[in-house]
Formats: sequence, C-alpha cells, structure tokens
Amino acid sequence: MQNAKDYQSTLANLPFWNKLSKAEAELLLSGTKSILYKQGDNIHSPSNECIGVLLVRRGELRTYILSENGKEVTLFRLREGEICILSASCLLSNITFDVFIDAQKDTEVLLISSAVFAQLQSKNVYVENFALHLAADRFSDVMWAMEQILFMSFDARLAVFLLDETSKTGEDNLTLTHEQIAKYIGSAREVVSRMLKHFESEGTVELHRGGLKITDRSMLQKLAQTKNK
Repeated sequence: MQNAKDYQSTLANLPFWNKLSKAEAELLLSGTKSILYKQGDNIHSPSNECIGVLLVRRGELRTYILSENGKEVTLFRLREGEICILSASCLLSNITFDVFIDAQKDTEVLLISSAVFAQLQSKNVYVENFALHLAADRFSDVMWAMEQILFMSFDARLAVFLLDETSKTGEDNLTLTHEQIAKYIGSAREVVSRMLKHFESEGTVELHRGGLKITDRSMLQKLAQTKNK
C-alpha cells in the first residue's frame, strides 16, 4: 500500500487540484488509497454501487451492463491516466441503470472515497464542474456504444473496433481472443469468429492463436464508414 506522498503527484494532475485550499487538498489525500486489482476481479456492481472515484494508474478497466439472460454489453474501457466516476454513482443524480466494472488485467487504481469526493464537490465549484464534465464524457462513450449496437452492421462494428484498438497500440497486431472481442463489442464469440474468418478470406486480417494482424487497413476503413444495418 502506498502512502499519500507517493500518489500526490497523480492527484496533482487533476484539473481542480490547484483550485483546492490546503485543507481541501489534505482531505482529498486522506480520502484516497491505492488498490491493486487482479485480472478478472469485479470492482463495481449494483451491490456495491458507490465505492468511489477510480483513477487508473496502470492496467485496464472495463465498464459494462448485464442483461437478465447474462449478455454483456461493454460501454467503455479505461486505461492509464483515465478516470471513472460511474463507480461513485451516488454522487450523480438521475443514474437509473446498473453498471459493472471489472479489471481486464492486473490494475492499480487510486480510489477516492465517495464521502470525501461528495464533501469536496459540495464546497468547491471546480470539483463539481469536473464531476459534471467527467460524467458527460462517460455518457458520451455510452451513447457511442449504443449507437454502434443499434445502427451499425456487425461487420462495420467489428471494423471500427479493430481500427480503434490498433490506433491505441500503434501496431497492426492485436493480442485479443475472439471471446474478448465479443465481450468488448457486445456479441457472441461464434459471430465474431465467423466474421473474422470472412475478413481473413477477403485478405483484410490474418488470424493466429491468441490474436490477429490487420493486413488491409483501407478495407476496414471503408467498412467502418458503412453505418446502416
């Protein structure tokens, strides 16, 4: 476990840090702790709906919703330097759906307690403004995920996903299983495998155990621009 001095530099990157009084900064530090989650750990669910604000120091988190029949729909993923406020939904009004958050790999986060963040938000307009903007950004991510599911053909959705993933890594090789891809885009593994095999037959990707390589980026870009189902 790290002490406050060890992770103050991370908190100092928050846009409202320089707008805090000395007492507020000390309160934020005292209400923050470092936690290491193992790959596959569930961090947030409807049963622990207000654990606090999560700042990812390393690793990756996945936020998703779960249907009654067990189907998962990924809303967004968070990587190093990104922040999740939906894990502190009690701080936000009019949150009417339950989300789950899992660690996709071993992940270290800074957790700001809901009570401390609520206290700061009620007293400091800069903290309140930060929370509202962050919530708006995350709901924009949610709407983008819903738009893809509702209005994009599956091949276009898969193309968008592959292009987004490679743009983040800067490489044409992706180390992702068909099961992982299915979770990320809200589909079934069999459907993903079938479409990837079709992409391979068209010369768009090369499949290998545990991943794939993009071989025709221009074809994926054309597919990604075809939104209508």
